[in-house]
Amino acid sequence: MANINRPLSPHLQIYRLPLLPLLSITHRITGCGIALAAVLIPAVLAALAAGPEAYECVRAHLAAWYGQVALILISAGLIFHGLNGIRHLVWDTGRNLAVPNAEKSGYAVIALTVVLTAALWLYLCQCHGRLP
Repeated sequence: MANINRPLSPHLQIYRLPLLPLLSITHRITGCGIALAAVLIPAVLAALAAGPEAYECVRAHLAAWYGQVALILISAGLIFHGLNGIRHLVWDTGRNLAVPNAEKSGYAVIALTVVLTAALWLYLCQCHGRLP
């Protein structure tokens, strides 16, 4: 009789997704997120054109906690997507394709994303005395 309690296939509690496929998935997700976030630019411009009341409404949403979280995530996504894109351009030249080197550059992209996002928002806080 077969053991009923054993898993039939690897699942998320057992199988850990390797770094390189995880970065590839994240690159695609950030690309979609950037495309969706691009709607903010015309929205702000339309609010500016509509007058001070409309712009104040948009500014109030962007200044709220959820707007700040969205802006931080958008900036982190832009930075990650850009750095990972540079990594892919290096791969297109035939360099850094060995798995250990690719993993090292993946960790570098993650670390640089965190550092550059934090530096950007610390700079913005310093300029405005608070989150913009």
